[in-house]
Amino acid sequence: MRVCLITSFVFHVIALIMVNRAFPIKWVMKPLRIYHVDLIRPPVKDLDPKKDTLGAARLREPTVKPVPQGEDTISLDTTDKRYVSYARVIKETLMAQWQYPAAAKENLIEGQTYLIFTLSRDGSLLDLKLIGSSGYSILDDEAMRTVRAAAPFPAFPGSVTVARLHIKANFDYRLTGVGNSTQ
Repeated sequence: MRVCLITSFVFHVIALIMVNRAFPIKWVMKPLRIYHVDLIRPPVKDLDPKKDTLGAARLREPTVKPVPQGEDTISLDTTDKRYVSYARVIKETLMAQWQYPAAAKENLIEGQTYLIFTLSRDGSLLDLKLIGSSGYSILDDEAMRTVRAAAPFPAFPGSVTVARLHIKANFDYRLTGVGNSTQ
Protein backbone atom coordinates (compact mmCIF):
# COMPACT_ATOMS: atom_id res chain seq x y z
CA MET A 1 0.00 0.00 0.00
CA ARG A 2 2.83 2.38 0.86
CA VAL A 3 4.54 1.62 -2.41
CA CYS A 4 1.35 2.49 -4.30
CA LEU A 5 0.96 5.81 -2.44
CA ILE A 6 4.60 6.77 -3.00
CA THR A 7 4.38 5.78 -6.68
CA SER A 8 1.16 7.79 -7.09
CA PHE A 9 2.69 10.81 -5.35
CA VAL A 10 5.82 10.70 -7.55
CA PHE A 11 3.73 10.20 -10.68
CA HIS A 12 1.51 13.22 -9.86
CA VAL A 13 4.47 15.47 -9.06
CA ILE A 14 6.09 14.55 -12.40
CA ALA A 15 2.78 15.11 -14.23
CA LEU A 16 2.34 18.51 -12.55
CA ILE A 17 5.85 19.57 -13.54
CA MET A 18 5.29 18.48 -17.15
CA VAL A 19 1.94 20.26 -17.39
CA ASN A 20 3.50 23.39 -15.88
CA ARG A 21 6.24 23.33 -18.54
CA ALA A 22 3.69 22.92 -21.35
CA PHE A 23 1.23 25.43 -19.91
CA PRO A 24 3.09 27.73 -17.54
CA ILE A 25 1.16 28.88 -14.53
CA LYS A 26 2.19 32.21 -13.08
CA TRP A 27 2.59 31.27 -9.44
CA VAL A 28 4.12 34.60 -8.53
CA MET A 29 2.21 37.66 -9.67
CA LYS A 30 4.20 40.81 -10.32
CA PRO A 31 2.84 43.87 -8.54
CA LEU A 32 1.12 46.43 -10.73
CA ARG A 33 3.03 49.57 -11.53
CA ILE A 34 1.39 52.65 -10.15
CA TYR A 35 2.15 56.07 -11.55
CA HIS A 36 1.42 59.33 -9.83
CA VAL A 37 1.05 62.46 -11.95
CA ASP A 38 1.11 65.98 -10.60
CA LEU A 39 -0.12 68.78 -12.81
CA ILE A 40 1.93 71.88 -12.24
CA ARG A 41 0.86 75.28 -13.51
CA PRO A 42 2.73 78.54 -13.26
CA PRO A 43 1.75 80.83 -10.41
CA VAL A 44 -1.03 83.25 -11.28
CA LYS A 45 0.51 86.20 -9.43
CA ASP A 46 3.40 86.35 -11.95
CA LEU A 47 1.03 87.08 -14.82
CA ASP A 48 0.66 90.80 -15.27
CA PRO A 49 -2.13 91.73 -17.72
CA LYS A 50 -0.54 95.15 -18.37
CA LYS A 51 2.69 93.60 -19.69
CA ASP A 52 1.01 90.89 -21.72
CA THR A 53 -1.24 92.97 -23.96
CA LEU A 54 -1.39 90.44 -26.79
CA GLY A 55 -2.34 87.50 -24.56
CA ALA A 56 -4.96 89.49 -22.64
CA ALA A 57 -6.46 90.72 -25.90
CA ARG A 58 -6.70 87.17 -27.14
CA LEU A 59 -8.53 86.17 -23.96
CA ARG A 60 -11.04 88.99 -24.35
CA GLU A 61 -11.83 88.20 -27.99
CA PRO A 62 -14.98 86.17 -28.36
CA THR A 63 -14.40 82.93 -30.14
CA VAL A 64 -16.77 82.97 -33.08
CA LYS A 65 -17.53 79.62 -34.58
CA PRO A 66 -18.46 79.65 -38.23
CA VAL A 67 -22.16 79.10 -38.80
CA PRO A 68 -22.63 75.93 -40.83
CA GLN A 69 -24.18 76.58 -44.19
CA GLY A 70 -25.30 74.46 -47.05
CA GLU A 71 -27.09 71.20 -47.21
CA ASP A 72 -26.48 67.62 -48.22
CA THR A 73 -28.57 64.59 -49.14
CA ILE A 74 -27.86 61.08 -47.85
CA SER A 75 -29.61 57.75 -47.61
CA LEU A 76 -29.91 55.78 -44.39
CA ASP A 77 -27.43 53.25 -45.83
CA THR A 78 -24.76 55.84 -46.58
CA THR A 79 -21.11 54.83 -46.53
CA ASP A 80 -19.86 58.41 -46.21
CA LYS A 81 -17.76 58.48 -43.04
CA ARG A 82 -19.11 61.89 -42.05
CA TYR A 83 -22.68 60.58 -41.86
CA VAL A 84 -22.51 56.85 -41.08
CA SER A 85 -22.92 57.08 -37.30
CA TYR A 86 -25.65 59.74 -37.51
CA ALA A 87 -27.53 57.74 -40.16
CA ARG A 88 -27.41 54.70 -37.87
CA VAL A 89 -28.94 56.72 -35.01
CA ILE A 90 -31.69 58.03 -37.31
CA LYS A 91 -32.42 54.52 -38.57
CA GLU A 92 -32.67 53.13 -35.02
CA THR A 93 -34.96 56.00 -34.01
CA LEU A 94 -37.23 55.29 -36.98
CA MET A 95 -37.25 51.54 -36.32
CA ALA A 96 -38.44 52.18 -32.75
CA GLN A 97 -41.53 53.99 -34.13
CA TRP A 98 -42.24 51.93 -37.25
CA GLN A 99 -45.10 49.42 -37.28
CA TYR A 100 -46.65 47.25 -39.95
CA PRO A 101 -50.28 48.43 -40.18
CA ALA A 102 -52.65 45.75 -38.89
CA ALA A 103 -55.11 46.26 -41.75
CA ALA A 104 -52.28 45.81 -44.26
CA LYS A 105 -51.23 42.56 -42.56
CA GLU A 106 -54.78 41.23 -42.59
CA ASN A 107 -55.16 42.02 -46.31
CA LEU A 108 -51.62 40.77 -47.16
CA ILE A 109 -50.59 44.17 -48.52
CA GLU A 110 -46.89 44.60 -49.28
CA GLY A 111 -44.88 47.39 -50.90
CA GLN A 112 -42.07 49.90 -50.68
CA THR A 113 -42.45 53.54 -49.75
CA TYR A 114 -39.71 56.08 -50.47
CA LEU A 115 -39.55 59.27 -48.44
CA ILE A 116 -37.18 62.18 -48.16
CA PHE A 117 -37.16 64.29 -45.03
CA THR A 118 -35.12 67.30 -44.04
CA LEU A 119 -33.56 67.94 -40.64
CA SER A 120 -32.05 71.09 -39.19
CA ARG A 121 -28.86 71.09 -37.11
CA ASP A 122 -30.82 70.72 -33.88
CA GLY A 123 -32.58 67.61 -35.26
CA SER A 124 -35.98 69.15 -35.84
CA LEU A 125 -38.01 67.99 -38.83
CA LEU A 126 -38.24 70.74 -41.46
CA ASP A 127 -39.83 68.90 -44.38
CA LEU A 128 -41.25 65.50 -45.29
CA LYS A 129 -42.07 64.36 -48.84
CA LEU A 130 -43.26 61.13 -50.40
CA ILE A 131 -41.01 60.49 -53.41
CA GLY A 132 -42.12 56.94 -54.23
CA SER A 133 -45.48 55.47 -53.31
CA SER A 134 -46.00 51.83 -52.49
CA GLY A 135 -49.31 51.99 -54.29
CA TYR A 136 -51.17 51.68 -50.99
CA SER A 137 -52.02 54.75 -48.95
CA ILE A 138 -52.07 52.72 -45.72
CA LEU A 139 -48.35 51.88 -46.14
CA ASP A 140 -47.41 55.38 -47.30
CA ASP A 141 -49.27 56.99 -44.41
CA GLU A 142 -47.59 54.70 -41.86
CA ALA A 143 -44.13 55.57 -43.20
CA MET A 144 -44.89 59.29 -42.96
CA ARG A 145 -46.37 58.84 -39.48
CA THR A 146 -43.21 57.03 -38.42
CA VAL A 147 -40.97 59.95 -39.40
CA ARG A 148 -43.23 62.50 -37.70
CA ALA A 149 -43.46 60.37 -34.53
CA ALA A 150 -39.68 59.95 -34.37
CA ALA A 151 -39.09 63.72 -34.59
CA PRO A 152 -37.31 65.58 -33.16
CA PHE A 153 -34.18 63.60 -33.95
CA PRO A 154 -30.84 64.03 -32.16
CA ALA A 155 -28.81 67.12 -33.05
CA PHE A 156 -26.11 66.75 -35.69
CA PRO A 157 -22.76 65.51 -34.41
CA GLY A 158 -19.56 67.45 -35.14
CA SER A 159 -18.86 65.36 -38.24
CA VAL A 160 -21.97 66.76 -39.94
CA THR A 161 -21.02 70.26 -41.00
CA VAL A 162 -24.09 71.32 -42.98
CA ALA A 163 -27.02 73.44 -41.85
CA ARG A 164 -29.63 71.07 -43.30
CA LEU A 165 -29.57 67.38 -44.05
CA HIS A 166 -31.94 65.67 -46.49
CA ILE A 167 -32.37 61.97 -45.71
CA LYS A 168 -33.77 59.42 -48.14
CA ALA A 169 -35.56 56.54 -46.46
CA ASN A 170 -36.95 53.34 -47.93
CA PHE A 171 -39.68 51.60 -45.94
CA ASP A 172 -39.98 48.02 -47.17
CA TYR A 173 -43.18 46.28 -46.10
CA ARG A 174 -42.93 42.49 -46.59
CA LEU A 175 -44.85 39.74 -44.90
CA THR A 176 -42.74 36.85 -46.16
CA GLY A 177 -39.17 37.28 -44.99
CA VAL A 178 -36.91 37.35 -42.05
CA GLY A 179 -38.17 40.74 -40.97
CA ASN A 180 -39.04 44.24 -41.99
CA SER A 181 -36.26 46.65 -42.75
CA THR A 182 -35.73 50.36 -43.25
CA GLN A 183 -33.12 51.64 -45.65
